[in-house]
Amino acid sequence: MGAVGLVALHILVRFSTGNFAESLSYENVISNYQNLTYALLLELILILVSVHGFNGLRGILLDYRSGLKYEKMVNWGCFLSTIGLITFGTVVIILANQTKI
Repeated sequence: MGAVGLVALHILVRFSTGNFAESLSYENVISNYQNLTYALLLELILILVSVHGFNGLRGILLDYRSGLKYEKMVNWGCFLSTIGLITFGTVVIILANQTKI
């Protein structure tokens, strides 16, 4: 439920700032990352959606097949993929925050 609320807030902010197409311009995107409150919102969305998505994929893959070795592989694969995606997204947010316009 937290992810739904945060994504709804994110969409509301995007549409309330005026022209949606303009909000996707390079300068506006970088300024969003440089706003600490908004960057934290994006980080929380990244974490919640990544965990939710990979946990769902894990559930689907575990329903597909069974076996201890397979289950360990799926669990570790989904866990490491989640950590990798969150790490990559966090690095992007930090680097964009430090970008000069």
